[in-house]
Amino acid sequence: MVEKYIQALKKLALSDEINLGGADTVLGMLYECYNENHPYDNEEIKADFNELYHQMNGMPLREMDKVIYPVCKLCRDHEKAGFTEGIKIGIRIANELV
Repeated sequence: MVEKYIQALKKLALSDEINLGGADTVLGMLYECYNENHPYDNEEIKADFNELYHQMNGMPLREMDKVIYPVCKLCRDHEKAGFTEGIKIGIRIANELV
């Protein structure tokens, strides 16, 4: 499973057209690569978004967009923070075990 991500990182690193997805750090690049290769729309997330849409029933589309776009950005920022902190903790644990 990890091999898939390593191959994707190698492909990205050797590419002439490197697109870091706006990342400015190695951890940011790792997150972008992981996110691109690991869909995260599980059933719970889909159900939560359906509930959000249900609560906005009757709102004009433009008003819904004003809610949905910041919610999606918040979710992505939260996921990225959790991913990068998880990597940092994993590195600390590996260092302590050695």
